[in-house]
Amino acid sequence: MEPHYLNIQNLKITIFQAYLFWENIEKNLQNLALRLSIGLREKTDLIVLPEMFNTGFTMNAEQLAEEMDGNTMQWMHQMARKYDCVITGSLIIKENNNYYNRMIWMLPDGSYQHYDKRHLFGLGSEDKHYTAGKDELIVELKGWKIRLAICYDLRFPVWLRNKNAEYDLLLIIASWPDKRSAHWRTLIHARAIENQSYVIGVNRVGHDGDQVYHSGHSMCIDPLGNTVYYKPEDEDLYTFSINYTDLEKTRRQFPFLKDADTFNLN
Repeated sequence: MEPHYLNIQNLKITIFQAYLFWENIEKNLQNLALRLSIGLREKTDLIVLPEMFNTGFTMNAEQLAEEMDGNTMQWMHQMARKYDCVITGSLIIKENNNYYNRMIWMLPDGSYQHYDKRHLFGLGSEDKHYTAGKDELIVELKGWKIRLAICYDLRFPVWLRNKNAEYDLLLIIASWPDKRSAHWRTLIHARAIENQSYVIGVNRVGHDGDQVYHSGHSMCIDPLGNTVYYKPEDEDLYTFSINYTDLEKTRRQFPFLKDADTFNLN
């Protein structure tokens, strides 16, 4: 019998390193839809948008939050259905009088899963405006197990530890400022190597409403720390594939995960 991993197909992923219009939901959704219609030229399995892709990373939660049946969720379903793929990114959601920085995993049929950002960025007062999530989320796509994370989560390796090889791809969406871009690049490489998984980080570009500059540096790093994709500075819409057989080969040749410490996160 063939090993199961030989039956898992390559995963085709489209990264959208987007320029975002500050706190303008309608303009962002229109622009993102237009750029996808012009730039997406091949079939893809997954489209990845940055953190708070419809507003930019803002603390103005009360005015910009949407419900789970709001316009942005409907837009995500339309895009997933149009391109027959999963689309993911985060937005501000109001639920039970709390506000969440919520990453949506939207399928073409309109079903979805979500992850609420666990680590809120205290330096930017995110913890004063949003409620932290408590649960991790691993989704599945074409046999791949994918762990979802948002921006500041990247700094916390215990939270993202690949216990028992439970995920194959760590997917991080962000609004990470240029002045700490060296941290972003270093930490993504570290997470890939220590967890023996692919890691994809999708950032935004341009200035936000607080004149904080974002220089992108979206990337895909393989389990050995090699660069599959990397783009600094410019807006970019790019599709590439990652290979499951290569992932399994790396883990067989270098079985480091089995030697990891066991622990429970309280």
